[in-house]
Amino acid sequence: MIKRRRSKIVKASTVRFGAPHPIAVQSMTKVPTTDVARCLRQITKLAAAGCPIIRLAAPTSADTAALKKIVDKSPIPIIADIHFSAARAIEAIEAGVCKIRLNPGNIKDRKDILKIIAAAKAHGTAIRAGVNEASIRDLKSENVPENKRVALMLREMKKYVRFFEKQNFTNLVLSAKSADTVRTIEINRAIAENFDYPIHIGLTHAGLPQDAKVPSAIAIGTLLAEGIGDTIRVSLAADPVEEIRFGNEILRSLGLIESTTPELTVCPTCGRCKVDVIKLAKQVRKTLKGIDKPAKIAVMGCIVNGPGEAQDADLAVCAAQGKGYIYKHGKKLKVTQEAQLLKALTEEIEKL
Repeated sequence: MIKRRRSKIVKASTVRFGAPHPIAVQSMTKVPTTDVARCLRQITKLAAAGCPIIRLAAPTSADTAALKKIVDKSPIPIIADIHFSAARAIEAIEAGVCKIRLNPGNIKDRKDILKIIAAAKAHGTAIRAGVNEASIRDLKSENVPENKRVALMLREMKKYVRFFEKQNFTNLVLSAKSADTVRTIEINRAIAENFDYPIHIGLTHAGLPQDAKVPSAIAIGTLLAEGIGDTIRVSLAADPVEEIRFGNEILRSLGLIESTTPELTVCPTCGRCKVDVIKLAKQVRKTLKGIDKPAKIAVMGCIVNGPGEAQDADLAVCAAQGKGYIYKHGKKLKVTQEAQLLKALTEEIEKL
């Protein structure tokens, strides 16, 4: 079991950030915020996919005006994504969002940040205070060596946190992001060591799904395995529902949430296989599609690892020459000819 890092508990409407509360998998709407109907349709799909809280971009006054309508009808709490403008931040807070995402370095006048803090206090709004490697001021004006960037981000975060704490504002979630996998891991480790606030983690600008999933899983998974992270976002250039599904897959793989669908374990195959295991596994996956109950199913190609995997599976098939053995909860149930393996396993899945 992973022992999660303890932190302050931060409230954002019905969502709580910080152990022992669940790790929240976030996404962002990917349609104009001013298009209220499309936003609400996307939010409804995200909520159905397991998204507990959603972020919307609000760069203009028209966007913050639309936020009020969205907040009133949304099935899940709303976060406003704010950059550069204190006015937009205050408008979003007054529109009823439960949290705002803010990079304080993007707002030059500290008096403006004081106004945002005052509004957040008055409305009970949480703030995610962030540092982004690509956007903090020093990186724009200086050619900072890569080995200095984590220290720079940590230094900036310390400034921000001290400023908020001087105003007696501690309803904070901290976030530091980089497009670099290793630096993302390093900066979040440093934040976990230096602060006791909840942490939002993710790999920024990750890319198209085929390019983004591996580095995102490594960065987010490494930190979660160390107990770091109270809310995550997998940033994919894709349908936001895919972000939620993949984020939940990362959590499930670490045992941080219970599975609600079947898990399929498949032998990678080798020269010992006497049946087409990959073909069989693809057929089994189709059989499992649409089942919304947890179960562990294993499709194995020989006796080397097959019986062992069967011990941990609810149902398993271990293939042999022209036949296969069906196991249920680790006990051998029956022997079936190769041509009938899929049918026999499907029947047992239906019983299960």
